[in-house]
Amino acid sequence: MGFTTIDFIILVAYLAAVLFAGLHFSKKDMQGKEFFKGDGTIPWWVTSVSIFATLLSPISFLSLAGNSYGGTWIMWFAQLGMLIAIPLTIKFFLPIYSKLNIDTAYHYLELRFDSKGLRVLGALMFIVYQIGRMSIIMYLPSMVLASLTGINVNILIIVMGVIAIIYSYTGGLKSVLWTDFIQGSVLLVGVTFALIYLLNSIDGGAGAVFETLKNGKFLGADEVIFDPNILKTSVFLMIVGAGFNTCSSYISSQDIVQRFTTTTDTKQLNKMMLTNGALSIFIATVFYLIGTGLYVFYGQNPLLAQTAQQDQIFASYIAYQLPVGVTGILLAAIYAASQSTLSTGLNSVATSWTLDIQARLSKKEMSFEQQTKIAQYISLGVGIVAIAVSMILANGEIKSAYEWFNGFMGLVLGVLAGTFVLGVFTKVANATGAYVAFAVSAIVMIFIKYNMPDVSIWSYSIISIGLSVVVGIPVSYISRKLTNDTSVPQRDTVIYE
Repeated sequence: MGFTTIDFIILVAYLAAVLFAGLHFSKKDMQGKEFFKGDGTIPWWVTSVSIFATLLSPISFLSLAGNSYGGTWIMWFAQLGMLIAIPLTIKFFLPIYSKLNIDTAYHYLELRFDSKGLRVLGALMFIVYQIGRMSIIMYLPSMVLASLTGINVNILIIVMGVIAIIYSYTGGLKSVLWTDFIQGSVLLVGVTFALIYLLNSIDGGAGAVFETLKNGKFLGADEVIFDPNILKTSVFLMIVGAGFNTCSSYISSQDIVQRFTTTTDTKQLNKMMLTNGALSIFIATVFYLIGTGLYVFYGQNPLLAQTAQQDQIFASYIAYQLPVGVTGILLAAIYAASQSTLSTGLNSVATSWTLDIQARLSKKEMSFEQQTKIAQYISLGVGIVAIAVSMILANGEIKSAYEWFNGFMGLVLGVLAGTFVLGVFTKVANATGAYVAFAVSAIVMIFIKYNMPDVSIWSYSIISIGLSVVVGIPVSYISRKLTNDTSVPQRDTVIYE
C-alpha cells in the first residue's frame, strides 16, 4: 500500500519518543568530564550496542541489502574484517588507552609524541571526516523516505538534524549512548522481523534463497578468493582491508574511542568489543539474506517489482510489502539510525574540538562550565553545517553509498591510524617521523584515489598504515641522530614494557 497515514503517525511518534528519551537522560546538569565521558553509570552493554548502532548507520541498513540484491555477497566478507580488527584492538590498543585514561583519541598522540601539534592535527582530520560522514548519513535515508512519502527531502534532512542536535546539545554522551541503545535495539528486532516475513513470502522459503546463492549469487565467476595482485578486489582483500579499515576506526576515530573512555575496566572494554563484533556480523548476514531474498521474491513476483535504485530496494519492499504499521516502524528505524550516528558524530566532534583544539590553543585553563558551553556551541554549529552539506549531497548521485563511504573512511582514517600504529608499536618513532609519515601517507593516498582507479578502496588503510611505518621509522631514526635525541616514550604509550 505504500506509506500510509498510520505509518506517518508511527514515524512521528517514534521520533518524538527518541527525542523524549534523549531529553530524559539529559535531566542531570552535566558539565566537563561528565558531558564528554558520561557519569560512570552507563552499563557496558549499552555502550556496546551504541558502538554497533554508530558503525551500522543507514549506509549499512540500506546499502548492504542493495548490494546483495544487485550483485553477490562479495562485500559480506568485509564484515569478517571484524575478526582481525577486534583482536588487534583488544590486544594492543585498549590496554594502553585504559592505562593512560585518555580524554580523547588524539590525547594519546600528545602523550606518545609529546606534541600538541599532532593532537590538533589528528582532531582536525577527524572533524573533517566526521562532517562528511554525518552529511551522507543524513542524505541517504532522507532521499529514500522522500521518494516513498512525498515529503520534501530538505524538510526530512532538517528535522533529522534538529532532533539530533537537541539531545546531543543538552545531554552530552550519556544521552547519546542511551538513545543509541534504544535505536540499535529497534533496528535489530525490526530487521530480523523483516527477514522472517520475507522468507515466509517466498515460494520455497529459505531453501529457495540458499539455492539461488549456490547458483552464482554468493560469488560471481569473476570474483576470486585471492588475487596475486593484492591491490585488486578479492575475498582475501575484502577481509584484510576491511579489517584494517575497521581497526582504524576503533583506534583513531573519536566517536568510537569516546565510548572506550567511559570506563578504564579492560574486562568491560573487551566485552564491549566482542558483543559489538557479534552484533555486526549477525546483522550484516541478515541484511545480505534480505537482499538475496528480495532478488528471489521479485523474480517470483515480477508484477510487484519496484524500479527503485539499488540502495533503495529494501526501503521500497518495507513500504509496499510489509503490513501497515510495521512499515512505519521500520522506516522510522531507518530514519532513527541516522539520528543515532548523527548525534554520536555531533558529540564526538564537539568533544574533540573542545579538548583537543580549543584547550590546546587557549592561553588559560578552561573551567568545566566553559568546556561544556564551547562543546554545546560546536555541536550546534557543526550540526547546521552537516545539514547544509547533506542538502547539497541530496542533489548529487552516488551509486553505492556503502562503497563510497568505505573508500572515504579508508582514505582519511587509514592515514590517521598510521600515526597511532607508529606510536604504539615502535619506541624509536618521534614527532618529526610522525609528521613526515603523516604527510607522505596523505599525499600518496590522495594521488592513488584520484589517479589510480584500479587500486581497490579496500586496500587504502593497508597502504596508508604501511606507508606510515615504512616512512616514519627511518625518518625518526635519522632525526634522532641529527639532534642527539635519546628520549624514550612516556610509560604505557607503547606496547613494550
